[in-house]
Formats: sequence, C-alpha cells, structure tokens
Amino acid sequence: MKQGDITQLLIAYREGDPEAFKSLVPLVYEDLKRIAHQQLNRLRPGQTIDTTALVHEAYMNMVDQTRVQVSDRNHFYAISARAMRQILVDYARRKSAAKRGSGIPPVPLDKVQIGQAGQAELILALDRALEKLGELDDRLARVFDCRYFAGLTPQETADALDISLRTAQRDWSKSKAWLRRELSAGSI
Repeated sequence: MKQGDITQLLIAYREGDPEAFKSLVPLVYEDLKRIAHQQLNRLRPGQTIDTTALVHEAYMNMVDQTRVQVSDRNHFYAISARAMRQILVDYARRKSAAKRGSGIPPVPLDKVQIGQAGQAELILALDRALEKLGELDDRLARVFDCRYFAGLTPQETADALDISLRTAQRDWSKSKAWLRRELSAGSI
C-alpha cells in the first residue's frame, strides 16, 4: 500500500536511515509534481523554472539539510511545499534584484504571478508577510503554507499540524485575512 510504504519510509528516515529518503521519492514524486505544478500555475508563462526542475531542486535542498523531523505523509508534503516556496522566493529575489525600491500595489493573493512585471516583488512581499505572520503566530503561517502552497485539504492540514479540523479552518480564514490586510496596507 502506497500510504503505508510512505509512512514506513518516513519512520525509517526519522530514525536515521539515509536511504529511506531516497526510496521515498519515487513513491511521492507525482504528488510533489502536483504541488509544484499548483505553485507554478500561479505564475505567468515565461518563467525559467518548470515543474520538474522545481521538484528536483526542492528534493536536493531537502536531502542537503540535516535530518528533518517529518511526522507523517501530510507533514512531508507541507515541508516539501515550503521548500518549493522558498525556491520560488529565491527566484523572485534574483529577478527583482535590479528593480529594488519600486512601489508594490496591493494585489489579491490569488493573483500573484511571478512572470508578470512587478510580480516578483509581490512574491517577495508575500514571503515577508508570511515571515512576519510566523513571528506573530507560527501556526497561522504553517496553516497558510499547507493550504496555499502545498494544496492540502482542511483535514490534511489539520492532520499535518496535529490540530483539530475546526482550528485548521479557523486559522486558514485568519491567515488569509491577516495577509490580505498586510499586503494591501503596503507596509511590507
């Protein structure tokens, strides 16, 4: 069974088996591609990174890290989505390095697209806002990561973060509202 295999490999990896992570990737590769595709769908055509490259770069980043404590499949996907988000943020930083200081107009979260003029700055603004939210309430930021970047359902998010479904739903609403307010205030 796929989920059972994933869980067993995550347990083995958490207990120190370095080969377990390498064995895990073929089992979750399509899911990781779905997460990457979902994140890249928010971008305009013309970006230089594609789904496969994003998955591979995230994999390399996760392998290079010291042992990451992954509790289950959903937690693994949340960590993977965060790694992919960080790659896209780094990409946006490189893209906007020459354009520092430009004004950033408020844009709804679902309209953030890195390939369009000024969109790299918006991705960076979203990242700064998420970092700020994480300092205020880490769980709200993690719920947003799970839902928005990993594409997890409310129940999967609750399971990944070991919180109730109702708390995950409430935190999702709070995090979206806080981020909209923060991004439209232009204080980032």
